Amino acid sequence: MEIPENVQAVLKTLEAAGHEAWCVGGCVRDALLGQSPGDWDVTTSALPEETLAAFGSHGVPTGLKHGTVTVKTPRGPVEVTTFRIDGAYRDHRRPESVAFTRSLDEDLARRDFTVNAMARNLRGEFRDPFGGREDLHRGILRCVGDPDRRFQEDALRILRGLRFAAALDLEIEPGTAAALRRNREGLADVAAERIQTEFFKLLPGKHAAEVLRGYPEVFGVFWPELLPMVGFGQRNRHHCYDVWEHTLHALAAVPEDLVLRCTMLLHDVGKPDSFTVDEAGVGHFYGHPAVSRELADRMLRRLKCGTEFRETVVRLVEWHDKDIPRTDKSIRRALRILGERDLRRLILVKRADNFGQAPAYWDRQKELDKAEEILDRLLAEDACFSLKQLAVNGRDLLALGLSGPAVGAALEELLGKVVDGTLPNEREALLEYLRGA
Repeated sequence: MEIPENVQAVLKTLEAAGHEAWCVGGCVRDALLGQSPGDWDVTTSALPEETLAAFGSHGVPTGLKHGTVTVKTPRGPVEVTTFRIDGAYRDHRRPESVAFTRSLDEDLARRDFTVNAMARNLRGEFRDPFGGREDLHRGILRCVGDPDRRFQEDALRILRGLRFAAALDLEIEPGTAAALRRNREGLADVAAERIQTEFFKLLPGKHAAEVLRGYPEVFGVFWPELLPMVGFGQRNRHHCYDVWEHTLHALAAVPEDLVLRCTMLLHDVGKPDSFTVDEAGVGHFYGHPAVSRELADRMLRRLKCGTEFRETVVRLVEWHDKDIPRTDKSIRRALRILGERDLRRLILVKRADNFGQAPAYWDRQKELDKAEEILDRLLAEDACFSLKQLAVNGRDLLALGLSGPAVGAALEELLGKVVDGTLPNEREALLEYLRGA
């Protein structure tokens, strides 16, 4: 476990002042897994005022009530928190009070999972009173102490546990899993922003599909629109899975990217509301992309998602089932509307959607290969699909005598004709068209 120099300096300063100082929590866990920790947290026997005294002007009192001081270092801030015992939790978020202690083990006893209740100091001493290292070795996620109490203290720990399972390939031990399900309604009291943060760390996890499969009722607390998908038979020869299983297979088939994973989770959320059966007993979902789009927009707004992220996911959901003929004109039109980044995303979405269907229909991948080949060629040829690539601009049109909204309308008309191939993207040809219009 290689501790960064700035964190080592924080530990040395605290020890030099006569206090215990340990790296704690996720950084220890990640180091044991052979991963590079993103954050380094320090816990100490020093009281907050003693920590501030040890660091002088470099110490910032960012959370004295809970014992936290942020130490400014040349390589970024380091959070230092006093050993503590938490009081009662009444809002499913934070303890109403804390009591500081000189015992590291008492501090570790308040933490959520055994794999996060480990500490290491400068000399390599390792403190693991709850068997977190052995749980990591066995691939087990287990609460510290009574799991019901842990989840009732802070319901967000339910999603944190599922996130660790998805990202770290940990199996949730039966007692913790049962308590997680029993206490899931506590998530209803957690702020949408906190749920979004934790859930969006879960979705890109390597094993996100397995976790979603195992705990749909938990995610249904904040996104109840997911629940009708579970077990909903499609009654169609193109599909060998129900809607939920199709969704999970498709989700597992895209890269571990948040936009793509969220798109796949929501791309068919409107299917249960769109289901019809024809005279032959075959199931159909006419119009489901539009229904899915509306539901996805509503669900993402509920989690207070940023506008750009929400609009991107919703657009991909709306387009996921739209046929784009494998022609230069059609690909240019899609480029005009979506841009290169989202068109490439859409191709990945369509590939994954196809892989979630019956294997007999996987030959559609060949058509997607053709679309990608055309896209690559058009981009290599610097094909025009946006106003900034057009051979004329607003100044040229003003010189022709156009003004106001007519300028924008004319530019859009020219772009449409260039994209459709009815006009070349050449300055004189475009201006001549406008002169004759």
